[in-house]
Amino acid sequence: MTNTIVPDAELMIASGCVHCPVVLAGLTELVKAGKIGRLEVVNIARHPEFAEERGVRGVPWIRIGPFELTGEHGQAELAGFVTRAGSVTGMMEYLREGLETGGLDRVIRACRRSPELLPPLLRLADDLETPFAVRIGVGAVLEELAPEGMLSGLVEEITILAASEHSQVRADAAHFLGLSGSADARAPLERLSEDDDPEVREIAAESLKVLPHQ
Repeated sequence: MTNTIVPDAELMIASGCVHCPVVLAGLTELVKAGKIGRLEVVNIARHPEFAEERGVRGVPWIRIGPFELTGEHGQAELAGFVTRAGSVTGMMEYLREGLETGGLDRVIRACRRSPELLPPLLRLADDLETPFAVRIGVGAVLEELAPEGMLSGLVEEITILAASEHSQVRADAAHFLGLSGSADARAPLERLSEDDDPEVREIAAESLKVLPHQ
């Protein structure tokens, strides 16, 4: 299916940055082509508050839809991120690549600003082909965002994981349901507390203890 979503973009630059003009030119061409709807460019030397607000530590810093990037990227590569921005598979690839390359903090910030990344993040946990380090990263992102209440609306998606045939996925689901802090997670957790796998039962029991009652 052709991607019909046209994302907006942000670019943070600084005077003297040798890579910033390359990225700016590439994004500008994508705006001209109608691939990007709007481009906001900020020189952080003039407006450092923008960089501070977003936790930006280096330039060029780029946001395309929900994706946050740093460093030099050519127009073709930027166009690839534009295409991926409207695809669940594309979002999963972005998240997987970020967690594989040690970009945990960047992924956390991206998910915080763009909650639409959270369902694709959960789908990584539902796939046993996902590398172990990435699975650990998924849990770390959710644990970081849970106190902010960002998992409370994900119970339905997590419950799908709870029905997996794989005990590892069900165990992760039991943990994530507890992190959700939602009373709606109680019913699926009660089912998991009777799971055939002892680890799943143990995690579900612990998660039930921290949930509010309906």
